[in-house]
Formats: sequence, C-alpha cells, structure tokens
Amino acid sequence: MSKPISISDMALEILRTTHDGNDLAPEHLKLLESAVNGFLNDHGAAAFQSLYENVKSGYVRPWLHGIEGLTIDHEGYVYWRGRHVEHYSRPWAYTDGAKRQAEVLASRCRRLESIGAEVSVKTAVLEWED
Repeated sequence: MSKPISISDMALEILRTTHDGNDLAPEHLKLLESAVNGFLNDHGAAAFQSLYENVKSGYVRPWLHGIEGLTIDHEGYVYWRGRHVEHYSRPWAYTDGAKRQAEVLASRCRRLESIGAEVSVKTAVLEWED
C-alpha cells in the first residue's frame, strides 16, 4: 500500500510545475497558500486535491468569470486568448460588475477577431465605439 502524498509535497510539485506559482490563476495561488498554511476545511482540501491533479495532467488556467478566452493574472491584467486587453483592480475583478464588464469585453474581442482586426487594449477598450 502506498503512502498518501503530503500537502507539502503536493504544494512543492504544484510550485515546480507552475513556475513558482506564476502560471496559476489568482484563486489557485490563494488555495495553495491556504493549504500550506493549514487553513483548508474538507471542501478546500478536495479543491486542493483537484488542483494538484489538474497540475499533474497539464495545468489549465480557468476562464475569468467562466468566459471562454478571458483570463486574469496576479496583477489584474486581463487577457483574451493570451493577449493583454484590460486591467481590473482586485478584488473588484471578481464582482458582478466586473463580470458584466468582462462579458462586454469578450463580445468586443470576438467581434474584432471575426473581422480580422487586432485584439488589444487599444482596439477593444480605448478606441472602441459602439
């Protein structure tokens, strides 16, 4: 019978695989921090185990507000398919208002893609005209 892997060993593996956590979504980095500091309840422990399995199988960053194509980094920079398109302050980035704004932003980015235009902060936000 194999010995279960410890939270510390899982955390180290997650950090090694995700460039010291830099590739993790902000909520996953927070989960990792909570695990290492012993702040997980049963639900959190299950989420951490799921994160570990996700990282072992090739980490996939979750979409911002579940909107396919949008991600956010630790500094609040928002990306559309890897291209910087906006910046949201934290913790506002996770509010209902931010979700509505993200939906509008994603719609703009899809529209820009559909006409073959560059997707960027400039085209999706600064120069956008309805």
